[in-house]
Amino acid sequence: MRIAIVSDAWEPQVNGVVRSLRETIACLVGMDHTVKVFDPTGFRTVPCPTYPEIPLALNPWGKLSAMLDEFGPDSLHIATEGPLGWAARRYCSKRGYAFTSSYHTMFPEYVNVRTRIPLSWMYALMRFFHASSAAIMSATPSLDTLLIKHRFPAPVRWTRGVNVDLFKPHGNPIEFGPRPVAMYVGRVAVEKNIQAFLELDLPGTQVVVGDGPQRAELEQRYPQALFTGARKGEDLARHFSSADVFAFPSLTDTFGLVMLEALACGVPVAAFPVQGPRDVITDREIGNLDWDLTKAIEKAAQCSRQACRDYALGHSWNVATTQFLGNLRPLHGGIAL
Repeated sequence: MRIAIVSDAWEPQVNGVVRSLRETIACLVGMDHTVKVFDPTGFRTVPCPTYPEIPLALNPWGKLSAMLDEFGPDSLHIATEGPLGWAARRYCSKRGYAFTSSYHTMFPEYVNVRTRIPLSWMYALMRFFHASSAAIMSATPSLDTLLIKHRFPAPVRWTRGVNVDLFKPHGNPIEFGPRPVAMYVGRVAVEKNIQAFLELDLPGTQVVVGDGPQRAELEQRYPQALFTGARKGEDLARHFSSADVFAFPSLTDTFGLVMLEALACGVPVAAFPVQGPRDVITDREIGNLDWDLTKAIEKAAQCSRQACRDYALGHSWNVATTQFLGNLRPLHGGIAL
């Protein structure tokens, strides 16, 4: 099968959307499918307002249409609701093609945090975007509930996995400072609620791995914490593995792939009891959820590292990719409304 994936988020960006797509594509290629990603590369771009690290394609409609026609996909999946996503939606609508979409990001909440645009307005826009999708893919039951609450069509499941060959316990930990080491990994941006972690009075060392528009501000406000910048591959896995507990303070993630990566490295997770963590940390042997993040960190640190690793071993990308593949629709199968 020839599969087109349209995404406004792609490398060199480091986030859960990019990692999920990259791992899924690797599995699809391993299953002998032909996959092409249509991303901002090759288009004229402008920096995303309030997040200049993210390029947004400028008026991509004509060029994207020509590129899709040249590729000739059997199925088309729209991963994001940015300019390329809207252009791909228009491409399918004008031709009567079916497409699938996925709800990766709490976009209304992110926009509300940055601009104060009402959530109801943004959810109406997102609902309109996904209304003509033949299948909206959702990672968790909690996200299903949220989408149905906001009157989206019933979603289908596309869970997430973890590369357990890359993310695994390392025998040569990095010495960040006094233990215990509590670590956050991810984008350093306002919507990630990192300050809720950094303002805690914890023993040992607090480490932030990642980059983003809020990094300079947080480094200045919280000098007790160590900021390492973004890490990739084996280096990232070694950073994960060097922590005693993984802190995930986000209140708005739809899944939180980094939690599975931490668990695969044998590191228990502490988080708030919200969507995302509730769907990943389903066993008290691998982490703790509490509105008091200090208590969650203290209790999670007592969990078994082997239990964390064992849990992650049950979440493969092959299973997730099989779900994704089963959700795709033939391009010429008509639009499901």
